[in-house]
Amino acid sequence: MIQLNLPHFEFKIKKEEEKLLILDTQRKKFVKLTPEEWVRQNFIHYLMSEKNYPAALIAIEKELKINGMRKRCDAVVYNLDAEPIMIIEFKAPEVNINQKVFDQVAVYNTKLKVEYLIVSNGLQHYSCRINLENAKYDFFVDVPTYSELIR
Repeated sequence: MIQLNLPHFEFKIKKEEEKLLILDTQRKKFVKLTPEEWVRQNFIHYLMSEKNYPAALIAIEKELKINGMRKRCDAVVYNLDAEPIMIIEFKAPEVNINQKVFDQVAVYNTKLKVEYLIVSNGLQHYSCRINLENAKYDFFVDVPTYSELIR
């Protein structure tokens, strides 16, 4: 897999019926190792090990119903009261992060109404706070730590 703009982590990877699988420690099962999944696994480990996000407060593939349609957030981070505070969207490294990606996350946020968003393709990471007063995104220079989110 491609080297990402994230620290190096060791993963359990196995091959089954010509497909590579990676152990998702959050979901406690092996999942198909796609480029997007590679980004997700690396980024989630980064959040937990470098930014002190509690593993128990990160949900993977969170299902939502929006206008009668089923959607899935790649990851949702919760506060200590089990309220969603952040949506994270992952893309494969070859996918450009553009307005369309942020629009996708904004649709999820019509349901969750979180204050923070992260979008990453493993090479570029964008994290922001939604500024409701000005109806815009306030971008961070770096991905915030968990303690910065819950202040």
